[in-house]
Order: sequence, then C-alpha cells, then structure tokens
Amino acid sequence: MASLSLSSSPTFLRTRSTISSSVRSLCGLPISKLSFRSPDRSLAALGVGKSDSPRRLQTSRAKAFSIAAMAAATAEKKVEVFNTEEDIAVSLAKYTADLSDKFCKERGSFTVVLSGGSLINSLRKLLEPPYKDSIDWSKWHVFWVDERVVPKNHEDSNYKLAFDLFLSRVPIPPGNVYAINDALSAEGAADDYEACLKRLVSSGVIAKSKASGFPKLDLQLLGMGPDGHIASLFPGHPLCKESTKWVTHILDSPKPPPQRITFTFPVINSSAYIALVVCESDKADAVHRALGSGGNNKEPLPCQLASAEGEFKWFLDKAAASKL
Repeated sequence: MASLSLSSSPTFLRTRSTISSSVRSLCGLPISKLSFRSPDRSLAALGVGKSDSPRRLQTSRAKAFSIAAMAAATAEKKVEVFNTEEDIAVSLAKYTADLSDKFCKERGSFTVVLSGGSLINSLRKLLEPPYKDSIDWSKWHVFWVDERVVPKNHEDSNYKLAFDLFLSRVPIPPGNVYAINDALSAEGAADDYEACLKRLVSSGVIAKSKASGFPKLDLQLLGMGPDGHIASLFPGHPLCKESTKWVTHILDSPKPPPQRITFTFPVINSSAYIALVVCESDKADAVHRALGSGGNNKEPLPCQLASAEGEFKWFLDKAAASKL
C-alpha cells in the first residue's frame, strides 16, 4: 500500500505531501487505497518549555489541543478512488450500514451527521435493498454539520434537501432528526443547536470524547467545495481557528446564503468516523493540494484540518483524483 507522509508546522498543520509515480498509477484502477499517518503533537513541539508561566502553559495547552492535537488525532487516513460516483454510492452505503450495525449493537444508537450539496444524493443506495430493510432506522439520530439560516422549506435549506431525497423515505423517528430552529437569528440558532448537542451528550445519546471532551459523533458524512471548504468553514476564515465553541455562526459566508451555522473543528475532529465524499473535476485542484504535492508551503485548506478519532476516509471519483 502506498503511503503519504505528513509533516506539520506547530500551529497551522501545514501539509507537505509527496506522491510517487506508483501512487499516481493507482488512480487508473477501479479502486485505489492510500493511507498516511499523522505525527504526534506535544507541548514541546509548540515551543513551550518547563520554565514557562502557568498562564502561558495553559494557553499553549489549549492551543496545542485545539489546533494540533484535535486535527491530528487520527492514527490513519484512507483514500479510495472509484471509477464513477455510482461506485462511490455503492461503497458508501455499505460503509454507512456497517457502522450503523456496529454502533447500534455497541451503544444502542447511531449518531449520523449530514452535510448538504451532492452528498445527499450519494446516500441513495441506502434506500435500496438490502439496506433499507436491514438497517435499524429507529436508532438513528441525524444532525447537520452546517445549515443555512433559512426556513426549512427554503430551497437553500440543507434540511429540505436531506428530507426530500433521503429522510422522507426511511422510518427514522421525527424526534431523532435535529434540524435548526429556523425562527432564530444565526447566532441564536447556533447557540440553540449547541445546547441541543450538550443535552444529548448528557443523556448519553451522543458519546463524549475522552480525549477532547467534545461530542463524539459516530459518523460524519461530509462533502467538500472546490475551494477545499467543509461544513461552513472556508479557507482563511477566522472560524477555522475556533477552539472552544461546539457550534458557531457565520454572517459573511463567501458562498451564499451568507448566514449559516456550523460545527467547529473540535467537534468535527472528535468524531469516531468521517467519510469525505468528493466528486467531479472542479474539486481536483483542492484534492491535489490536500493529498498531492499542490499544498507544499501553503496554508492548509479546511479539508486538511479535518480528522477523526477513529477513521477518516476520502471517497474520490477519478475526476476528483485526476491531478494526484
């Protein structure tokens, strides 16, 4: 198995990836698998010595934890390249169903985070046999990694997209689907959603990460924009450095509509599993920057700052992987 090596700067997790010609050749196969390991982080790596003041130590620990440790918590990332989006949908359905079975048996529930865009359509195979009838939908709890602050019946609503194409076709209890309160402002909706997560952590529906103290959602199903953004965390935006809030709001999204709420990186990176689904050639530059040599000496894209406590897997079609 070919590997990608990561070398990260103390604060910004700068990625320096190299891909050999043998790795490039894998992209012509129906499925290729790559893995890479992330280096350990320590206070020493962040320039903190034994003689530093308690306040500086506390600040540095927080910085180390929120920026470095959280984003590099995973032991392994995987990349799979498929011939077509149809192949991705088949594989993603099995991946999701297997994790549903695992967590329903282990915890009695399955906490799933959705995003918007084309990701929802890629879940369509879950609506077909054998999954539709074999999954225990009653134990699913569904959340959104981000949401546009619009009415639930608005065309821009991630909830509406997921409801129309997926949620309305499976028997998940309505009380287990956690949409935002669209009657609130962006800030109010973010605070309300964070309070909801905290209640569910307290009740045991959502697990709590022993490593971070943030909610440990079982599976986050994410997409990526052509600029490398995930959730509503955009390149160069200050929210990428948010380290204490679980959910925050954005009023100046570079992609309309401007008002949104979003999970922060500490919550994303505390997940047990993440599937990042990326299709089409307009994402190839961002994929090359994240996984190939295109990101050398550049500030990392949001997709590069994402990780998981268990497994982080890229699902790429050949078009998205075409520049690797």
